[in-house]
Amino acid sequence: MNRRQKEEYLREYAILKSHGKPFFPYAVAKDAVMACVVMACIITLSLVLGAELGPKANPTTTTYVPRPEWYFFFLFEVLRVVKPPSLVPLATIGVPTLAMILLFLLPFYDRGPERRPERRPIATLTGIFVIGAMALLTYEGANAGSPTAIEAATPPAIVQAGGLTLAKYEAGKLGVAQSGCLSCHKIGDNGNDGPGPQLTHIGARLPALGIARTLVNPTAPMPSFRNLPASKFNAIVYFLSQQK
Repeated sequence: MNRRQKEEYLREYAILKSHGKPFFPYAVAKDAVMACVVMACIITLSLVLGAELGPKANPTTTTYVPRPEWYFFFLFEVLRVVKPPSLVPLATIGVPTLAMILLFLLPFYDRGPERRPERRPIATLTGIFVIGAMALLTYEGANAGSPTAIEAATPPAIVQAGGLTLAKYEAGKLGVAQSGCLSCHKIGDNGNDGPGPQLTHIGARLPALGIARTLVNPTAPMPSFRNLPASKFNAIVYFLSQQK
Protein backbone atom coordinates (compact mmCIF):
# COMPACT_ATOMS: atom_id res chain seq x y z
CA MET A 1 0.00 0.00 0.00
CA ASN A 2 1.45 3.36 -1.02
CA ARG A 3 0.94 6.69 0.70
CA ARG A 4 -1.96 7.81 -1.51
CA GLN A 5 -3.91 4.59 -0.96
CA LYS A 6 -3.32 4.82 2.77
CA GLU A 7 -4.62 8.39 2.88
CA GLU A 8 -7.73 7.44 0.89
CA TYR A 9 -8.39 4.51 3.19
CA LEU A 10 -8.03 6.65 6.33
CA ARG A 11 -10.29 9.34 4.85
CA GLU A 12 -13.02 6.81 4.00
CA TYR A 13 -12.64 5.21 7.42
CA ALA A 14 -13.04 8.60 9.15
CA ILE A 15 -16.21 9.32 7.15
CA LEU A 16 -17.75 5.94 7.98
CA LYS A 17 -16.75 6.29 11.63
CA SER A 18 -18.41 9.70 11.91
CA HIS A 19 -21.72 8.26 10.63
CA GLY A 20 -21.57 5.12 12.75
CA LYS A 21 -22.43 4.32 16.34
CA PRO A 22 -19.98 3.37 19.10
CA PHE A 23 -19.58 -0.29 20.01
CA PHE A 24 -20.59 0.46 23.60
CA PRO A 25 -23.40 0.51 24.47
CA TYR A 26 -25.17 -0.14 21.12
CA ALA A 27 -23.53 -3.37 19.92
CA VAL A 28 -23.12 -4.68 23.48
CA ALA A 29 -26.83 -4.11 24.18
CA LYS A 30 -27.85 -5.92 20.98
CA ASP A 31 -25.62 -8.89 21.82
CA ALA A 32 -26.98 -8.99 25.38
CA VAL A 33 -30.60 -8.98 24.16
CA MET A 34 -29.87 -11.76 21.65
CA ALA A 35 -28.10 -13.82 24.32
CA CYS A 36 -31.14 -13.47 26.59
CA VAL A 37 -33.45 -14.57 23.74
CA VAL A 38 -31.32 -17.66 23.08
CA MET A 39 -31.19 -18.57 26.79
CA ALA A 40 -34.96 -18.10 27.09
CA CYS A 41 -35.51 -20.43 24.12
CA ILE A 42 -33.22 -23.09 25.58
CA ILE A 43 -34.85 -22.91 29.02
CA THR A 44 -38.35 -23.01 27.50
CA LEU A 45 -37.52 -26.04 25.34
CA SER A 46 -35.98 -27.87 28.30
CA LEU A 47 -39.07 -27.20 30.44
CA VAL A 48 -41.59 -28.11 27.73
CA LEU A 49 -39.83 -30.99 25.97
CA GLY A 50 -37.52 -32.15 28.75
CA ALA A 51 -33.84 -33.04 28.56
CA GLU A 52 -33.02 -36.42 27.05
CA LEU A 53 -30.90 -38.49 29.43
CA GLY A 54 -29.23 -41.75 28.52
CA PRO A 55 -29.10 -44.90 30.65
CA LYS A 56 -27.04 -44.98 33.82
CA ALA A 57 -23.34 -45.52 33.25
CA ASN A 58 -22.24 -49.11 33.76
CA PRO A 59 -18.46 -49.32 34.35
CA THR A 60 -18.49 -53.12 34.05
CA THR A 61 -19.91 -53.29 30.52
CA THR A 62 -17.67 -54.58 27.74
CA THR A 63 -20.01 -53.82 24.84
CA TYR A 64 -20.25 -50.02 25.20
CA VAL A 65 -18.67 -48.21 22.25
CA PRO A 66 -17.26 -44.82 23.34
CA ARG A 67 -17.91 -42.07 20.82
CA PRO A 68 -17.27 -38.32 21.12
CA GLU A 69 -19.86 -35.66 20.38
CA TRP A 70 -20.22 -34.80 16.70
CA TYR A 71 -18.25 -31.55 17.00
CA PHE A 72 -15.21 -33.57 18.17
CA PHE A 73 -15.36 -36.09 15.33
CA PHE A 74 -12.54 -34.37 13.45
CA LEU A 75 -10.19 -34.70 16.44
CA PHE A 76 -11.37 -38.28 16.92
CA GLU A 77 -10.45 -39.05 13.31
CA VAL A 78 -7.04 -37.38 13.72
CA LEU A 79 -6.32 -39.77 16.60
CA ARG A 80 -7.36 -42.69 14.41
CA VAL A 81 -4.99 -41.54 11.66
CA VAL A 82 -2.06 -40.94 14.01
CA LYS A 83 -0.98 -44.48 14.89
CA PRO A 84 2.39 -44.10 16.74
CA PRO A 85 1.79 -43.53 20.47
CA SER A 86 4.67 -41.03 20.57
CA LEU A 87 2.74 -38.71 18.22
CA VAL A 88 -0.54 -38.79 20.17
CA PRO A 89 0.34 -35.69 22.28
CA LEU A 90 1.12 -33.83 19.05
CA ALA A 91 -2.30 -34.71 17.62
CA THR A 92 -4.28 -34.02 20.80
CA ILE A 93 -2.47 -30.93 22.11
CA GLY A 94 0.08 -29.68 19.59
CA VAL A 95 -1.99 -29.29 16.43
CA PRO A 96 -5.13 -27.70 18.03
CA THR A 97 -2.99 -25.38 20.17
CA LEU A 98 -0.94 -24.26 17.18
CA ALA A 99 -4.12 -23.64 15.18
CA MET A 100 -5.60 -21.53 17.98
CA ILE A 101 -2.38 -19.51 18.34
CA LEU A 102 -2.31 -18.79 14.61
CA LEU A 103 -5.97 -17.74 14.77
CA PHE A 104 -5.36 -15.36 17.68
CA LEU A 105 -2.33 -13.85 15.95
CA LEU A 106 -4.20 -13.32 12.66
CA PRO A 107 -4.70 -9.55 13.14
CA PHE A 108 -0.96 -9.11 13.77
CA TYR A 109 0.50 -10.93 10.76
CA ASP A 110 -2.30 -10.13 8.28
CA ARG A 111 -2.16 -6.33 8.16
CA GLY A 112 -3.55 -5.85 4.64
CA PRO A 113 -6.51 -3.46 4.24
CA GLU A 114 -8.30 -5.59 1.65
CA ARG A 115 -11.49 -7.35 2.73
CA ARG A 116 -12.63 -8.96 -0.51
CA PRO A 117 -11.83 -12.71 -0.58
CA GLU A 118 -10.58 -12.61 -4.19
CA ARG A 119 -7.99 -10.01 -3.21
CA ARG A 120 -6.69 -12.09 -0.32
CA PRO A 121 -5.86 -15.40 -1.99
CA ILE A 122 -3.63 -16.80 0.77
CA ALA A 123 -6.14 -16.16 3.56
CA THR A 124 -9.05 -17.35 1.39
CA LEU A 125 -7.34 -20.57 0.32
CA THR A 126 -6.20 -21.23 3.89
CA GLY A 127 -9.74 -20.82 5.19
CA ILE A 128 -11.17 -23.08 2.48
CA PHE A 129 -8.53 -25.72 3.21
CA VAL A 130 -9.16 -25.67 6.98
CA ILE A 131 -12.95 -25.84 6.58
CA GLY A 132 -12.66 -28.62 3.99
CA ALA A 133 -10.21 -30.63 6.13
CA MET A 134 -12.44 -30.34 9.21
CA ALA A 135 -15.52 -31.30 7.19
CA LEU A 136 -13.77 -34.35 5.71
CA LEU A 137 -12.39 -35.46 9.08
CA THR A 138 -15.80 -34.96 10.69
CA TYR A 139 -17.43 -37.11 8.01
CA GLU A 140 -14.79 -39.83 8.32
CA GLY A 141 -15.04 -39.76 12.11
CA ALA A 142 -18.83 -40.04 11.99
CA ASN A 143 -18.61 -43.09 9.72
CA ALA A 144 -15.64 -44.70 11.45
CA GLY A 145 -15.95 -48.20 12.80
CA SER A 146 -16.05 -49.12 16.44
CA PRO A 147 -12.97 -48.05 18.44
CA THR A 148 -12.97 -51.54 19.97
CA ALA A 149 -12.80 -53.31 16.60
CA ILE A 150 -9.66 -55.21 15.58
CA GLU A 151 -8.31 -54.10 12.21
CA ALA A 152 -5.64 -56.80 11.86
CA ALA A 153 -5.75 -58.51 8.47
CA THR A 154 -7.01 -62.08 8.32
CA PRO A 155 -4.16 -64.57 7.66
CA PRO A 156 -4.16 -65.82 4.02
CA ALA A 157 -4.25 -69.46 5.14
CA ILE A 158 -7.55 -68.91 6.94
CA VAL A 159 -9.01 -67.01 3.99
CA GLN A 160 -8.08 -69.86 1.66
CA ALA A 161 -9.54 -72.43 4.05
CA GLY A 162 -12.83 -70.51 4.03
CA GLY A 163 -16.11 -71.82 5.38
CA LEU A 164 -16.26 -72.72 9.05
CA THR A 165 -12.60 -71.84 9.61
CA LEU A 166 -13.06 -68.22 8.52
CA ALA A 167 -16.34 -67.92 10.42
CA LYS A 168 -14.67 -69.22 13.59
CA TYR A 169 -11.78 -66.77 13.13
CA GLU A 170 -14.14 -63.80 12.69
CA ALA A 171 -16.20 -64.92 15.68
CA GLY A 172 -13.04 -65.04 17.77
CA LYS A 173 -11.99 -61.58 16.59
CA LEU A 174 -15.39 -60.22 17.60
CA GLY A 175 -15.26 -62.08 20.91
CA VAL A 176 -11.86 -60.58 21.81
CA ALA A 177 -13.13 -57.08 21.00
CA GLN A 178 -16.33 -57.54 23.02
CA SER A 179 -14.64 -59.13 26.03
CA GLY A 180 -12.60 -56.05 26.91
CA CYS A 181 -9.22 -57.55 25.98
CA LEU A 182 -8.17 -54.38 24.14
CA SER A 183 -8.37 -52.34 27.34
CA CYS A 184 -5.18 -54.02 28.58
CA HIS A 185 -3.66 -55.64 25.48
CA LYS A 186 -2.76 -54.53 21.98
CA ILE A 187 -3.36 -56.41 18.73
CA GLY A 188 -1.74 -54.68 15.78
CA ASP A 189 -2.63 -50.98 15.97
CA ASN A 190 -5.68 -51.54 18.19
CA GLY A 191 -5.83 -51.61 21.97
CA ASN A 192 -3.60 -50.31 24.76
CA ASP A 193 0.06 -50.90 25.56
CA GLY A 194 -0.51 -52.42 28.95
CA PRO A 195 -0.68 -53.47 31.58
CA GLY A 196 -0.97 -56.75 29.67
CA PRO A 197 1.50 -57.90 26.99
CA GLN A 198 0.94 -57.45 23.27
CA LEU A 199 -1.09 -60.18 21.62
CA THR A 200 -0.07 -59.45 18.03
CA HIS A 201 2.19 -62.55 17.93
CA ILE A 202 0.79 -64.48 20.87
CA GLY A 203 0.17 -67.54 18.67
CA ALA A 204 3.92 -67.82 17.98
CA ARG A 205 4.74 -67.81 21.70
CA LEU A 206 1.95 -69.95 23.14
CA PRO A 207 0.05 -72.94 21.73
CA ALA A 208 -3.73 -72.98 21.79
CA LEU A 209 -3.75 -75.10 24.95
CA GLY A 210 -1.53 -72.59 26.75
CA ILE A 211 -3.76 -69.71 25.67
CA ALA A 212 -6.84 -71.54 26.92
CA ARG A 213 -5.15 -72.28 30.25
CA THR A 214 -4.23 -68.59 30.64
CA LEU A 215 -7.80 -67.51 29.95
CA VAL A 216 -9.11 -69.91 32.60
CA ASN A 217 -6.45 -69.23 35.26
CA PRO A 218 -4.98 -65.81 34.49
CA THR A 219 -2.52 -63.73 36.46
CA ALA A 220 -4.03 -60.77 38.33
CA PRO A 221 -5.36 -58.24 37.47
CA MET A 222 -6.61 -60.12 34.38
CA PRO A 223 -10.09 -61.59 34.98
CA SER A 224 -10.94 -65.22 34.29
CA PHE A 225 -12.94 -66.11 31.19
CA ARG A 226 -13.96 -69.57 32.36
CA ASN A 227 -17.64 -68.59 32.43
CA LEU A 228 -17.83 -67.66 28.76
CA PRO A 229 -19.99 -69.88 26.54
CA ALA A 230 -17.94 -72.75 25.14
CA SER A 231 -18.39 -71.65 21.51
CA LYS A 232 -17.24 -68.12 22.23
CA PHE A 233 -14.36 -69.29 24.41
CA ASN A 234 -13.12 -71.72 21.74
CA ALA A 235 -13.43 -69.05 19.04
CA ILE A 236 -11.33 -66.62 21.11
CA VAL A 237 -8.67 -69.27 21.69
CA TYR A 238 -8.60 -70.10 18.00
CA PHE A 239 -8.31 -66.45 17.00
CA LEU A 240 -5.45 -65.78 19.43
CA SER A 241 -3.64 -68.94 18.42
CA GLN A 242 -3.56 -67.65 14.82
CA GLN A 243 -1.86 -64.38 15.77
CA LYS A 244 1.61 -65.22 14.47
